[in-house]
Amino acid sequence: MARVLAVVSGKGGTGKTSLCAGIAACLSMLEQKVLCIDLDVGLRNLDILLGMREEAVLPFTCVMRGEYPLEAACVHPHRENLRLLTAPITDQPDEMERLLFQSMVHEARDSYDWILLDAPAGIGRLFSFAMQACDEAVVVCLPDPASQRDAAHTAELLTARDIPVRLAVNRVSRKLFAAMKSTIDDMMDGVGLPLLGVVPEDPN
Repeated sequence: MARVLAVVSGKGGTGKTSLCAGIAACLSMLEQKVLCIDLDVGLRNLDILLGMREEAVLPFTCVMRGEYPLEAACVHPHRENLRLLTAPITDQPDEMERLLFQSMVHEARDSYDWILLDAPAGIGRLFSFAMQACDEAVVVCLPDPASQRDAAHTAELLTARDIPVRLAVNRVSRKLFAAMKSTIDDMMDGVGLPLLGVVPEDPN
């Protein structure tokens, strides 16, 4: 039975999709069966970060509506246990049925060890889809005050539904924290979440 993890952020540009792709790749290397679902309609790029840009990736809406079976999810070219359903190009979020999405995720639980939901930035309709379908969540945040404020609001929505949620701080730079006179502990207090981990800034 799969664990469903929503990777979310309060604002765009935090590296949420990069982190989702990295987690998916690492889990697949550990011989875990992983299904990634890109919910970022209009700004989808999880396929690129997974190295699947040239693959014919099926939109999750086609599976959700029963037009294709779940088994039609695109297989990663180098990892058989990693599959992807991308965000649609033509469908709009307000046209999508929440119960159909939840039913698709529920069906997928029997075939995978992990289902990663790459939620869109912000707290719109598809963020709500991810929140209602997940078992746990990771809020991805940058060290700057604006990102922290948005992350705190996102965390409040998740914890209000009793969803276990932790914080991942991306692009961590000692120089930046020194300039801000801040620490990771300060971020944890400001966002109001326990820490999952940090991703250091890499100039390369």
